[in-house]
Amino acid sequence: MPTPDVPRAHPDPAAAVSIRNLCKSFGEKLAVGGLSLDIPVGSFYGIVGPNGAGKTTTLSMATGLLRPDRGEVSIHGVDVWRRPYEAKQLLGVLPDGLRLFDRLTGAQLIAYAGELRGLDRDTVRARTADLLAALGLTEAADTLVVDYSAGMTKKVALASALVHAPRVIVLDEPFESVDPISAAGIRELLTGFVQTGGTVVVSSHVMDLVQRMCSHVAVIARGLLLASGTVDEVREGESLEDRFVQLVGGPQATGGLSWLQSS
Repeated sequence: MPTPDVPRAHPDPAAAVSIRNLCKSFGEKLAVGGLSLDIPVGSFYGIVGPNGAGKTTTLSMATGLLRPDRGEVSIHGVDVWRRPYEAKQLLGVLPDGLRLFDRLTGAQLIAYAGELRGLDRDTVRARTADLLAALGLTEAADTLVVDYSAGMTKKVALASALVHAPRVIVLDEPFESVDPISAAGIRELLTGFVQTGGTVVVSSHVMDLVQRMCSHVAVIARGLLLASGTVDEVREGESLEDRFVQLVGGPQATGGLSWLQSS
């Protein structure tokens, strides 16, 4: 069985994302307990785990959204907490449940994100048009985001995270509430990004999707790294879902419901 990476004193500068001994507690609850992980450059990396496993907390700390109690994170060798401006220039982040400025149109929202990143207006205008076309949103460019469907909202949020051309994209549950057509468009864009040398990190509860989409995967539960490596290494000849259940501990017993019968 693949084992968690052996912690080292400092992050690996050759990795796209390198995490060392990351810890976070909320009161008496330990959310992440000494997690270490290296995400290779050019990988499509899946982070999977049950609800409350620490996935969102880990990704929030790795992208500078939440300060860890202890530990280090680097993005292409740039320390996220010591050199935050440089590190965040390398990152495109789509948190789960992100609230958008939804009284802007789709085109305005992407342009606003680009200008916040310091891009000049001509570059912003060109990239906004490119992203709207790539994500099938051109016809909705002048529609207020508040009137977008869930799938369209995810896509315009992704476009806003990509407009500054990051080297690493981190997405927390990007396919939640997204219809299959929108999901396919997002996957195509992300796959193309990886093929050009970018790195994608995505958390998801959908094991089949991660198995088909990702080159690497890490399994997290109770704030600990249980396994990491290529998808084939982690699943060990089984489906990723079956392997996940074995690693995490299996389904909970459902006895005592003898009355729940169809006849």
